[in-house]
Amino acid sequence: MLSDLYVDAKTRMRGAIQALEEDLAAIRTGRANPALVEKLSVEYYGAPTPLQQLASVGVPEPRTLLIRPFDPATIKDIGRAIQASDLGLNPNSDGKVIRLHLPPLTEERREQLVRIVGQRVEEARIAIRNVRRDSIRELKEFENEDMISEDERIRGEKEIQQYTDDFISEIDETGDRKEKEIREV
Repeated sequence: MLSDLYVDAKTRMRGAIQALEEDLAAIRTGRANPALVEKLSVEYYGAPTPLQQLASVGVPEPRTLLIRPFDPATIKDIGRAIQASDLGLNPNSDGKVIRLHLPPLTEERREQLVRIVGQRVEEARIAIRNVRRDSIRELKEFENEDMISEDERIRGEKEIQQYTDDFISEIDETGDRKEKEIREV
């Protein structure tokens, strides 16, 4: 019963970290990264479809993304989706592939991105703390229903707090890594 609670807490905390990593991968740094556009929603036959299902994305040069649609008829739709996104990139198409040239980031834009990273990191911390709160609430319910003793509840709270501390430090490291990438010129 307690082990199930611990596994559930760890799984939910790990999910918060994975969500953070996916969010941070979509934030632009000085280098081209396919994750920047892979989740971009493209209107395809009336349905929003992730770009990764419509095309392959490669990085031929450090500041260039190459998007090769599986169906050449989708090139215009992909170009429109890129222009409509908040990436601030201009797609160049030759009818077969789309090239995205990433201009160097200005210092002001870098600071904006660092703030966005800070917000996402704080959201992940809050998610971890919410998992901790829910787990401790469950422990207290177990104790009230005489399923566990007070000592087991206290041990469980310490265990959950240890998981929380570990995952929050992992979140901080992930955020610091991303900030360094953004600040790198």
